[in-house]
Order: sequence, then C-alpha cells, then structure tokens
Amino acid sequence: MEKLVHTARLAWDGSTGAGYRFYSRAHTAAAADDDLRLSADPHFRGDAALLNPEQLVVMAASSCQLLSFLSLAARRHVDVLGYTDEAVGHLSEDLRRARIELIELAPVIDVAPGTDEKQVLALVEQAHHECYIANSLNSTIRINPTVRTVPEREDEG
Repeated sequence: MEKLVHTARLAWDGSTGAGYRFYSRAHTAAAADDDLRLSADPHFRGDAALLNPEQLVVMAASSCQLLSFLSLAARRHVDVLGYTDEAVGHLSEDLRRARIELIELAPVIDVAPGTDEKQVLALVEQAHHECYIANSLNSTIRINPTVRTVPEREDEG
C-alpha cells in the first residue's frame, strides 16, 4: 500500500538583523490550492489579524474530530444534520516546555429525531481514537459534546 503524503509550502522574507523586537513574523503557507497569511501569536509580537500556528493546530484537531465522527456516523446510518465546535487551545505557562497542553473541543451535534444519543456519544469517542491529528499530538484533548435533536427539515422544492 502506498503511503499517504501531505505537503505544505512556507515562505518568509525580511531581516532579523535588528534583533528580536523588529523582524516581521508575517509569512505565507500554501497547501492544495489555498494560500494562507500567517504570523506569530500577538504574545510573541505577531499580527493578531493573521492566523498563527497555535490556532492551526487547534483547528486541525477540531476538523479531524469532525471528519472522523461524520465518517463513522455515515457508515452507521446515523443522521447527523449539523455540527459546530468552539475549540480552545491552552498553552503551557512553563516556557521551558513550550507546548499546547490542552485542546478542548465542544462539539454541538444536531441529529434527526429518533437518533440514539448514547450511540452518538460512543461515535464521538471512537472518532477521537481514530483521528490522525489527535493521535499525532502529545496534547491532552478533552471533548465535551452536546447532542441536540432537531425537527425534521421539510423538503424545499
């Protein structure tokens, strides 16, 4: 079986000659056909208007959990109608061991009437164990899901 490979391209230019306080943290990254403008976290003299690597890690964890969950739900014919998440990453206060210590995911999962909530919660847990990103990080990932039953949607037409 061929190994899956994922690539990204990153570019920065400027000068660090004037010291830590003065160089630009802004840079670009590209993957697939998307270009992102990135910077450091504002705490590290970055531009708050741009995404930073810590946000990307939190987004990756949240996105992977979503995609793993949806895959499992679809294979088990569980009718998921919506999914939102307000993910939060917590940086370590010990700068000698700089890392994201904890990522908290809080998915709100909307399901069709008659869906077994216990099954949905079990799928959330299974998705966590099958998520490539979660399995690649040494951060603790805590998931606090909420399952809501929503009224059946009327077909538009």
